[in-house]
Amino acid sequence: MPFRGYPARTTGMDRRPPPTWIDRYIFGQLLIALVVVTTGLVALIWLTQSLRFIQVIVNHGLSPLVFIKLTLLLVPSFVATILPITCFIVVLFIYARLSGDRELTVMRASGLSDLALARPALALAVAVAAVCYGLNLLLVPASLSGFRTYEYEIRNQIAAFLLEPGVFTPVADHITVYVQARGPNDELSGILIEDGRDPAAPATILAGSGQLMASPQGPVVMLENGSREQIDAKTGRLDVLTFARNVVSLAQGAKTEAPDNVSSAEAGLSTLLRPPATLTPGEQGRFLVEAHRRLTAPLSAISYALIGLLATLSGGFRRHGGMVRPVGAVAAVTLLVALSLGVDNLAARNLMLLPLIWVTALLPGLVSGVLLFSKRAPR
Repeated sequence: MPFRGYPARTTGMDRRPPPTWIDRYIFGQLLIALVVVTTGLVALIWLTQSLRFIQVIVNHGLSPLVFIKLTLLLVPSFVATILPITCFIVVLFIYARLSGDRELTVMRASGLSDLALARPALALAVAVAAVCYGLNLLLVPASLSGFRTYEYEIRNQIAAFLLEPGVFTPVADHITVYVQARGPNDELSGILIEDGRDPAAPATILAGSGQLMASPQGPVVMLENGSREQIDAKTGRLDVLTFARNVVSLAQGAKTEAPDNVSSAEAGLSTLLRPPATLTPGEQGRFLVEAHRRLTAPLSAISYALIGLLATLSGGFRRHGGMVRPVGAVAAVTLLVALSLGVDNLAARNLMLLPLIWVTALLPGLVSGVLLFSKRAPR
């Protein structure tokens, strides 16, 4: 009988590696690979998406901090989108490497079943799903809303930077401004403004002097000693209205939209599940589809991980490696990603198809799990 506190001595075939040690070993490799792959893909997507902002920032002399803050607000949405896919890539790669190095063969010889070998990958997939839920339900809507607000503020700042003496400058929708001179304190002289925001009554505004100022709604021009010329739509006569002081807004639109008109990407889950009655049926359908997408997209990380496990743990060891199953797994996940996009579009048109969103996210994982774990554990 062994001494109290000491494990019994084992020999030969009875000696097995501690499952917790193996779990930590595999999970550590999966986690490191997930961080590296996700960081690299996010950086690549961030770089490609940020190119459209660089020209605006450089041409108009805005601070680099503006560029960094604006583009970083898009990062949570990038992470939420690619995290389930990178989880699949990491599971497929790490387990394929373990199989190629015969580590899985040794672990099976020690008595570990496929379920025991799959535990680290399933734990990682569950953790990824939890992170995706936090991103989809909380961080992504808030960051996209902040991105829209900050982008509006930047555009209004650019409107002020764009005014150059002697140049007809379109600073907003249907507004063109010409200034003869611009002083150091944004003082303007020789001002002409073509205001076509009202298509039925376009107007031309002339002023001898003015000043560009900021307001909570965007940049405005305080005009002095000017006139507003407008064609009367009924009589066809030119109406001229002189003024001593007038304020013209150069903002590019409303800073914020009404709560009922908020974008589905920025709305909270409760708003998505109960769309405002003021929306059209098509918009309400998009809100409901977005709600179900946020609830099912994290679960796809588990399904994709099970597909990767089925490709690497099923079948026997091949000396020169087997590429058929990994390639088939990549093709299957690619097809599922495309299928989910198509199902989302169809469900937005016909709400009776909303259950297909859940089927697309859950069924592949259930089928892969049954095929993988229904076998008897190897002895």
